Amino acid sequence: MSIRYPSFAPDILSLFTEREAAMTDIDIIQPADPFLDMAGEDLRRRIFLTESETGQSLCLRPEFTIPVCREHIAKRAATPRRYAYLGEVFRQRREGGAEFFQAGIEDLGAPDHASADARSLADAHALLSRVLPGAALSITIGDQAVFEAVLSALGLPRGWQKRLVRAFGSPAMLDAVMSELANPQNAASMPREVAGLVARGDESALEAHIEQAMEAAGLSPSAGRTPADIARRLAEKAELRSVRLNDDALAALKSFLAIRAPASEAAERLAAFAGGHGLIIDHALEDFSGRAGRISDEGLALADIEYRAGFGRPLDYYTGFIFEIGAGDGGQPLAGGGRYDRLLTLLGASDPIPGVGFSIWLDRVAALREGTR
Repeated sequence: MSIRYPSFAPDILSLFTEREAAMTDIDIIQPADPFLDMAGEDLRRRIFLTESETGQSLCLRPEFTIPVCREHIAKRAATPRRYAYLGEVFRQRREGGAEFFQAGIEDLGAPDHASADARSLADAHALLSRVLPGAALSITIGDQAVFEAVLSALGLPRGWQKRLVRAFGSPAMLDAVMSELANPQNAASMPREVAGLVARGDESALEAHIEQAMEAAGLSPSAGRTPADIARRLAEKAELRSVRLNDDALAALKSFLAIRAPASEAAERLAAFAGGHGLIIDHALEDFSGRAGRISDEGLALADIEYRAGFGRPLDYYTGFIFEIGAGDGGQPLAGGGRYDRLLTLLGASDPIPGVGFSIWLDRVAALREGTR
């Protein structure tokens, strides 16, 4: 059966050629574990799972970044390298439908991170401008590295930092974690037997207990977190319940997350915030300012780009620069992307390989094109 690509696919392919991004062919059937482990809770719930004849957990391709990175590692390809893709992805969607097209570019191994970030944003903007000529596009950017630098400067225990970073990109989750951090006594109680195992620090017994409970309930570990993951989270939660974020630190964190400014003013606002709260985040600010300069060099007006300190995307593998581009009407984003410097190592690369990329939701683009005709 032939695949019906969007009518504007030739415009996308021509831009890939101009941007020197080579098309790559990615299998529709993928091993499920990398997505379950690294793609984030939101995507994990919407993956279509199946099994091979040998019992391997498989899924229909829910996105392209992880498969492109796995392919790069498997081929032992040299870097830097730019991969382009155009194809179907499969996931359960709130707005209906389970199959839609995405296009994008993954930029792997570029040594100048600021320039690669700026180029990724410019590529996504150029692609949307080409397939939606005359449309007013709005850009929102964030930076998870700045958020992590603030958490570290506040002196939070590493466990709390990890929980907050995992919640970054989901306002509801982030509010819940901050509320628990401010009032740890409100943390949900554990069943007595589980609490006893956690208190004794017997992780092996705790993992075995959880596995037995999951089997009794008919739950498959491949459908979500494994017993080891759950046991680790419970132990971490118990350890952190005695930690409380003081009022000054909580106020500083809330003040940071409330920062919104044009990208042309964002570095100054962040520096003022850090100085006002006595936080040293100089390295993150240097990287942020350097990237802003490169974005300007790409021909994008910083005054027209909104920086939001609390803006993130619900994918666990992001580590730094994050962005979305919309149609300026407050609707769903048309493009989203960001930096993921730890992903390839987690997927098995022998040496660290930095990465940044974006995806375009082509069904949303098609709907806008139809609406303008």
